[in-house]
Amino acid sequence: MSDRPAQNSDFVQSLERGLAVIRAFDAEHRELALSEVARLTGLTRAAARRFLLTLVKLGYVNFSQGRFSLRPRVLELGYAYLSSLSLPEVAVPHMEALVAQVNESCSIAVLDDTDIVYVARVPTRRIMSITLAVGTRLPAFATSMGRVLLAGLPDEDLEERLARIEITPLTPHTVKDKHALRGILTTVGRQGYAATDQELEKGLRSLAVPLHGASGAVTAALNLSVHASRASMGALRRDFLPLALETAAAIEEDLRGTGEAHGGSFALP
Repeated sequence: MSDRPAQNSDFVQSLERGLAVIRAFDAEHRELALSEVARLTGLTRAAARRFLLTLVKLGYVNFSQGRFSLRPRVLELGYAYLSSLSLPEVAVPHMEALVAQVNESCSIAVLDDTDIVYVARVPTRRIMSITLAVGTRLPAFATSMGRVLLAGLPDEDLEERLARIEITPLTPHTVKDKHALRGILTTVGRQGYAATDQELEKGLRSLAVPLHGASGAVTAALNLSVHASRASMGALRRDFLPLALETAAAIEEDLRGTGEAHGGSFALP
């Protein structure tokens, strides 16, 4: 388990390890043997076994024929967060109207450490090799929504996260280093939107705009994704940016109304 948070007297390491065991399961690892869980989490086999059997007893993990898998009850862990979100409920009708207008996919994501997490999505056709759905996690540095969200952070928070981001070449077009990324984020913050050209996946272009909370802080981002054959970067900015900004403004206006019941702010991290 790399990049562990700094530990102090209030830090419960056993909880960290238990959550690491749950996170070991994903779309590529739906079923795991004990040895695989130990390898993925960095735990000893004995420790991994204790955590897994505890999760089995609690109903979060299934054990069959020597392999472990998550059970539906694990969704309870995220339900409190998802059920508190007014954003998807309010945003989806606006997103659907935008998708019907441009015939391209629209998503909303929030920032989780150095990743983005999708909280709402209205697709058209599949233009990416990776499957996107609510809960999908992608690296913030290579995505338009991630750049909008990073650019919206206070300077101190941004520098702390930049220090931990590992830039990897996802495509030949991916930003090369942190110095270049920092310059891009400065531009994004100044212009109020981000556009990426085949940095996450070859053939994919994306444009994102911020969604602001009651305090004015950037709390989420909305994007449109297009195949490179359907729109140039110039067309993306000329034809899609005004519509994305209009949609974001409409969502923010509706959220301000619902925010009165949530202390005047979005129910977002």
